[in-house]
Amino acid sequence: MTLGSVAVFTGSASGDDPAYLSAATAFGGLLGRAGIGLVYGGAHVGLMGAVADAVLAEGGSVVGVIPEALVSRELAHTGLTELVVVGTMHERKAEMASRADGFVALPGGAGTLEEVFEVWTWQQLGYHAKPVAFLDTAGYWRPLLDALEGMARAGFVRRGPLDALVVESDPEAVLARLREWRGI
Repeated sequence: MTLGSVAVFTGSASGDDPAYLSAATAFGGLLGRAGIGLVYGGAHVGLMGAVADAVLAEGGSVVGVIPEALVSRELAHTGLTELVVVGTMHERKAEMASRADGFVALPGGAGTLEEVFEVWTWQQLGYHAKPVAFLDTAGYWRPLLDALEGMARAGFVRRGPLDALVVESDPEAVLARLREWRGI
């Protein structure tokens, strides 16, 4: 699959494990070196800022999409290729989804979960045919992935969409799997 740009969902905090920041920086650097643009939430802090700065440091293109109400609260990154200010979170997600050829969740909180679950749901409903991935740094996503397996065993999550999720612990492996992804 050709990846012109990838949307990354991640935290505006860096988390307590230095591995999170390291993986975000590594993934951003990979995108920049590969000429793959980044679409993300527009902040200059936390893992969001780290992945954006790493893409920029490699000469890559970065589009930040941020709701107007969060510009000062999340400290909008002013050094991006493009900063898109929208009215609502719904507009943010729709804009990010329309600009991305795939989606990757790095460690983050409730907002990260909400964003990745929405695009995964859209994939299942046929609204898009783009890969959805989890960069499982230091086992961060393992409890969630185990819960999804339990939901599948209980009959609430279909096996096909669950198996279509890309899950890797290495940034290079995530990027390789995104490129190889062929759909549900």
